[in-house]
Amino acid sequence: MNWDQVEGKWKEMSGNIKAKWGDLTDDELAEMDGNREALEGKLQAKYGKSKEEAKKEVDDFLNDHS
Repeated sequence: MNWDQVEGKWKEMSGNIKAKWGDLTDDELAEMDGNREALEGKLQAKYGKSKEEAKKEVDDFLNDHS
């Protein structure tokens, strides 16, 4: 799955995203509205991840949901 597919199915995918990263709120997911950079930024802020770690986690998430 690529990010364009996630973006197109954001409401469906947000449940999977919240299951993986439970500290993200519904409001934060709604604000992101499918924006990958916003998701990576929230992962950095909430989980203390580096930019590279956040990008890798999102890549791994995409691979797991392909």
